[in-house]
Amino acid sequence: MLKVDRLTVQYGALAAVNDCSFTVSDGQWLMIIGPNGAGKSTILNAVSQGVPYTGTIRFDGKDLKKTDAATRARSIGVLSQNHYVGYAFSVEEVVRLGRYAHRGGLFSSHRAEDETAVEEALERTGLTPLRRQSVLTLSGGELQRTFLAQVFAQNPRYLLLDEPTNHLDLVYQKQIFALISEWLKVPGRAVVSVVHDLSLAKAYGTQALLLDHGRTVALGDTRTVTSAENLNAVYDMDVAAWMRSMLTQWEDE
Repeated sequence: MLKVDRLTVQYGALAAVNDCSFTVSDGQWLMIIGPNGAGKSTILNAVSQGVPYTGTIRFDGKDLKKTDAATRARSIGVLSQNHYVGYAFSVEEVVRLGRYAHRGGLFSSHRAEDETAVEEALERTGLTPLRRQSVLTLSGGELQRTFLAQVFAQNPRYLLLDEPTNHLDLVYQKQIFALISEWLKVPGRAVVSVVHDLSLAKAYGTQALLLDHGRTVALGDTRTVTSAENLNAVYDMDVAAWMRSMLTQWEDE
């Protein structure tokens, strides 16, 4: 279980996240939604210990601030929305880096379980045919699948996803979310995602956290959180009406 209690992230006079609390249990997929500047990515950065914060963040009862990086990595995997690669590593080499937290050090020998985890991650993401290819030659969707395979090889219990399909074509959006949904079916796992696309949040999320200017507006079942009343107040527009108007463009097809 991931438990965030009274999380606050302050940048000078700005409270990017203000007194936010939520819990994620095994089997759940929490969608963090809200407009730009709401504090969504900041929450993930705090959970992954990337920014200073006040409040407490616990995983299975242990304070993550007091947990070493390798131990955290064996429990929680992080997939960001952008990957800037300036090295000619192969797909397989990038995926293999996901096993670092399970090894004794950078130069320790590979174990059979490491090889199995890498092979399964490549197969699960459909990257086996590209395993020898340089990551510098990949498309955006292939590169995102490579880093998703890396966190699959890491074999964490929980995934933190920051806009995992941002800037990707529809076919890659479908692939990535289908892969994550399948990964979540194994008992003991959970997912926390930051998304802008409310349709994806409603389609895949079991729970949702709606933020506005760093504060919690609603938390709970996705359908309840994404009610017209909640969304209209945060986005200052009739969100459902806009979505339906977009859908009508396809009705005559």
